[in-house]
Amino acid sequence: QVQLVESGGGLVQAGGSLRLSCAASGRTFSNYAMGWFRQAPGKEREFVAAISWSGASTYYAESVKGRFTISRDNAKKMVYLQMNSLKPEDTAVYYCAQGRGNSPRGREEAYDYWGQGTQVTVSS
Repeated sequence: QVQLVESGGGLVQAGGSLRLSCAASGRTFSNYAMGWFRQAPGKEREFVAAISWSGASTYYAESVKGRFTISRDNAKKMVYLQMNSLKPEDTAVYYCAQGRGNSPRGREEAYDYWGQGTQVTVSS
């Protein structure tokens, strides 16, 4: 049974930073890509960032490129999302997801396990 638990969300002013963490348990963590998605109120869930099994390849949504950085620590079974220069439009519930394969993907269908989410609120 795979479990993903996010942490690190909160309230921050525009221009500030937050670091989200996701702790994984269950199947062999280092075999799978990991991703971050988000869902704002009244909107569909959208892709944010993804990282390959080794961490060598990353993939970002255009809206966060240059501001957010995804990373992973396979020894600790953790994936992180460093978010800098936050904007009010980044306000959403952020979800960690584990991929079906080992390459980073931007589509929800490429992920088969999801966390419960952590709220990020950016005030203007």
